[in-house]
Amino acid sequence: MSIFRYLGSIVLSFLNDLYEIGGFVTSSINSLLFNFATGRRAISSIIYKQVYFTGIEAFSIISWIAAILGIIIVTQVISILPFFGGERLIGKILVWVVIRELGPVFAGIIVIARSGTAMAAELGSMQVNNEITALEAMGIDPKRYLVAPRVIGTAISALVLTFYFEVIAILGGYLLAGFGKRITFGVYVASVLETMGFMDIIASLLKSVVFGLIIGAVATLHGLRVGKSITQIPQQTTKAVISSLFLVFVVDGIITAMFFM
Repeated sequence: MSIFRYLGSIVLSFLNDLYEIGGFVTSSINSLLFNFATGRRAISSIIYKQVYFTGIEAFSIISWIAAILGIIIVTQVISILPFFGGERLIGKILVWVVIRELGPVFAGIIVIARSGTAMAAELGSMQVNNEITALEAMGIDPKRYLVAPRVIGTAISALVLTFYFEVIAILGGYLLAGFGKRITFGVYVASVLETMGFMDIIASLLKSVVFGLIIGAVATLHGLRVGKSITQIPQQTTKAVISSLFLVFVVDGIITAMFFM
């Protein structure tokens, strides 16, 4: 019975986390769409800073990862399928692998590693230093002032990074595909555009936005769960990373099944 009780407690805890994450996402979207006028200048400033830190500052690292990934994919296509028109299949494989899957997922992982941890640690530090209590004493809603801008900013950043990742990966692949004039740039781009459909674009964009909302909500949720002990900050930060990764992969599978099965 103790095993079943333990498993039941885990399931209930997970469902409770999902409920709170959904509440954070819903309240953030509601604040942006229906209650943005109140405190607009302060909230806009936090959103801009979050987009800059999460999105723009990640361009350098994501450029290298995307370019190398594109080169690796094209290398495999050309080396494995030289007698089956591998060059002609480059576009299809790039769309299937990069646009549908790796673009949103890699962008999400980078956001988790760089910004999810930072948000959880930042809010945890504010909890320990009683800054959030001070905001509540001044009549400021922490969820509106601290959570919503970070969730929205993270979603915008994930969308931008996904698009940027996919473009760089495709261009990086051409560095190898076009080497030695194996394939011209026009043929290379045409092979990608011919394969890429409307559903591929929608699925990729949907994944990136949902991933961003989840990462922002999970990071802020665990940051606010820190108590008065500073030792809880790394504990909640680790939980935020694990929960974000798990939910990103689960949601990725769900959206892929919805669009392509």
